Amino acid sequence: MVAATLVPLGYIVFTLVATGWHETAELVFRPRVAELLRNTAELVVLTVPICVALGVGLAWIVERTDVPGSAWWGPAFAAPLAVPAFVNSYGWVSAIPSLHGLWAGVLVSTVSYFPLVYLPAAATLRRLDPAVEESARALGSGPIAVLTRVVLPQLRLATLGGGLLISLHLLAEYGAFAMIRFDTFTTAIFQQYQSSFAGAAGSTLSGVLVLLCLVLLAAEAGVRGRARYARIGGGAQRGVHRIRLGLGTIPMLVVLLGALAGTLGVPLWTIGRWLKIGGAGVWHSTEIGESLGQTVGLAATAAAITVVCAFPVAWVAVRSTSRFARVIEGANYITSSLPGIVIALALVTVSIRWLPAFYQTAATILAAYTLMFLPRALVSVRAGLAQVPVGLEEASQALGKSPAATFFRVTLRLTAPAAAAAAAMVFVAVATELTATLLLAPTGTNTLAMQFWQLSGELDYAAAAPYALIMIIASVPVTYLLFTQSRKAAGL
Repeated sequence: MVAATLVPLGYIVFTLVATGWHETAELVFRPRVAELLRNTAELVVLTVPICVALGVGLAWIVERTDVPGSAWWGPAFAAPLAVPAFVNSYGWVSAIPSLHGLWAGVLVSTVSYFPLVYLPAAATLRRLDPAVEESARALGSGPIAVLTRVVLPQLRLATLGGGLLISLHLLAEYGAFAMIRFDTFTTAIFQQYQSSFAGAAGSTLSGVLVLLCLVLLAAEAGVRGRARYARIGGGAQRGVHRIRLGLGTIPMLVVLLGALAGTLGVPLWTIGRWLKIGGAGVWHSTEIGESLGQTVGLAATAAAITVVCAFPVAWVAVRSTSRFARVIEGANYITSSLPGIVIALALVTVSIRWLPAFYQTAATILAAYTLMFLPRALVSVRAGLAQVPVGLEEASQALGKSPAATFFRVTLRLTAPAAAAAAAMVFVAVATELTATLLLAPTGTNTLAMQFWQLSGELDYAAAAPYALIMIIASVPVTYLLFTQSRKAAGL
């Protein structure tokens, strides 16, 4: 398992060594790479702070003020995660055909990814001890001082983690940026792959992209530091004092409605508009049925394989404190941080050179899905295993049951809800995945994402609308699951 997770990194190292230092240097130190690096850096530097400000600001309004409908705003601002980034791009380009370039990328990225900050920030705000804020107010601090000196420092881990996830998404995203004609490393690698298969230039760009991912991981770990945010004791189990908005209620509602209109309103309005224009003719039941069937088949199979692979890794991570256990767990997270296109190119190269029988087969694309989404399953399965009392397993074996029987009758039954949640998250991730699917899908495969991409690329937006709608509907249950899990993490 560990060896498999290191295949993408091994592929990059192997191709760079095979290319040679002189040719690699020529390919890296050229104006095109500098342009891509500038575009990517500007995208990350502009988008991440905006997402952090928007996510934290909305979370504070919903969780710390008496704005009407606070119970409804929470799931509403988690819902944008149900809209794939390339569908958001489709919605905005349809609404504003001239939209392209850096600021278009910032806009699409912000409306797609800000919930990755909003969810952890809102969960952190819910579980903060109200006594700390009350003590600050009792010492004479005003609302702004309490926010900047007490609340925001406690959101450091949430914002850093969310910012890292957004940065990695920005490095990996292809469809959204290709649609608005904004070049990043991922779009350039895909173009290079289409023009010269897996040439040296594409491999070199992949190496630079991997390096950027590792730099982001190291930077987040360094900024996070070793500060402790836990408290001793359970803290106060009571509601926080919500700030009365008074005359500010209407402006706050305008802000919330505006954010919701930009994140959900535009893509849903666009899809509805194109469905109305296309009429019943865009609902080709046979083609949509085939794409839906292939998508469900791949997603369900990948979800099952990924959850099965997550169990041994989670077992070692929970039941062992050795350094080897940390290495096994960490290897999966490093691999998952790599863009899907790098993982796909690695599997293409491996299958062509050493395992030609697996080239363009379902096995290759399922392997890619497993490598990409294993950490999503691992998080849930590990949490489920951690809650299984070891004493129950020991009691089962003391009664004569074998370790295998104990696992199936005790451990697996107790971790079934967590495993189901993990499978659901992987299912939707696979159902809406685009880049790796475009590169690795066997001949004749047309998933919902592939059909949407093909039709939108032909500017047949009306025909693409049903596929976009079905992908969103498929993502809604898992988005709600993520929201409810965040509330459970906050003790609500």
